[in-house]
Amino acid sequence: MAEAFDVVVIGAGPGGYIAAIRAAQLGFKTACIDDWSRADGKPAPGGTCTNVGCIPSKALLQSSEHFDQAGHRFAEHGIGVAGLTLDLAKMLARKDKVVTQNNDGILYLFKKNKVTFFHGMGSLAGKDGDAWKVNVTGVKPAELVAHHVVIATGSKPRPLPGIDIDNDRVLDNAGALAIPQVPKRLGVVGAGVIGLEMGSVWRRLGADVTVLEALPTFLGAVDESVAREALKLFAKQGLKIETGIKIDSVVAGKKDVTVTYADSVGKATTASFDRLIVSIGRIPFTGGLVADTVGLALDARGFVTVDADCRTNLSNVWAVGDVVRGPMLAHKAEEEGVAVAERIAGQHPHVDFNTVPWVIYTAPEIAWVGETEQQLKARGAEYRAGSFPFMANGRARALGDTSGFVKILADRKTDRILGMHVIGPMASELISEGVVAMEFGASSEDLARICHAHPTLSEATKEAALAVDGRTLNL
Repeated sequence: MAEAFDVVVIGAGPGGYIAAIRAAQLGFKTACIDDWSRADGKPAPGGTCTNVGCIPSKALLQSSEHFDQAGHRFAEHGIGVAGLTLDLAKMLARKDKVVTQNNDGILYLFKKNKVTFFHGMGSLAGKDGDAWKVNVTGVKPAELVAHHVVIATGSKPRPLPGIDIDNDRVLDNAGALAIPQVPKRLGVVGAGVIGLEMGSVWRRLGADVTVLEALPTFLGAVDESVAREALKLFAKQGLKIETGIKIDSVVAGKKDVTVTYADSVGKATTASFDRLIVSIGRIPFTGGLVADTVGLALDARGFVTVDADCRTNLSNVWAVGDVVRGPMLAHKAEEEGVAVAERIAGQHPHVDFNTVPWVIYTAPEIAWVGETEQQLKARGAEYRAGSFPFMANGRARALGDTSGFVKILADRKTDRILGMHVIGPMASELISEGVVAMEFGASSEDLARICHAHPTLSEATKEAALAVDGRTLNL
């Protein structure tokens, strides 16, 4: 006999597990289904983010940054490091341990909040009166019924036509996190978040890295001044970035990968790499949902069609995260998961895509929220801009990391903040002040008048706000 629930969530990535926990907090009998598994077959909730995305990449970024600092930056602090060595196996094992800790943390949260977890593949199987039938296939098959179903099945890597991913020579994001030896020559197709972060990891560990980007501009979604600064700093680090390229062929051999491509002026080029990472974006994952059977509507790009409140075309079926429109970001998925649980409870939450922050965890980090300067110009907005370099920030000098700046864009008439852009140390943390300010409709003058602790990196934010009015104090 089918087990009955108020809410069943399909997928335990950031959007799914958070939706399940919030639904349980609101008093609903809740289940969550997920089929991610560890090597030993045990469940590994957390989705792409926890298993082969956000968490393991940040673990490797941190480890590789320590190695790079020890080899190139400690000396200026008076710290000598003799006989520096790399134990890559141990570094990868630490990364795996961090992932496992996060998997176990989610299972603990399910238990704490009385969410029933099913390890397997979940699929919609039609109606049962006013409820939905949900099947679980896997080690322990189950039949469930639920008044509400939340689809949170996430995304998968976008394939590059004609290229086979074997995760030996040609790698996707999962393979890029588990290269057993540091390659001498590493190619990366795609200069997006994944490509730049993984390229940075392996460059710090000693690889000669070349990034091949099809778009004519570098980081086109980023504020132009930030993108220019990033390109300059990455080149200084030794990261080779080519834009406007068109790949003709990729041939994987036993010991290398040969890539033939046309460069930005159409010149034919052939390059050989020990490994090649393909990271050209992600597409929604709806496999196993049996969308054609139950009539779940998908758009032309394969996303589950939803309205502004994440309702699908099916009554009491919702969808959140990467599988629907909007930014493919873990924190966006979490906010939608909370919002859907609260809407099921009759509440009226709101998720504003304009105040969703973006972060690239390179060194320097890049983070932004709101509109870029080129977007403001394109829509003819009247605005003022203020920026402040970390070179003039006391804490950044003490850290020994003065690259980059903070930039604030504000409406010329109302002074309301329209965007904040950061490239530099701890940009991922600094951007939150801009998010809060924009959520509360703050002006640049509001930020300029707030007392910031000294010495801190956040003083650069205050100074950038002062710069909007042309009255910086430390520049």
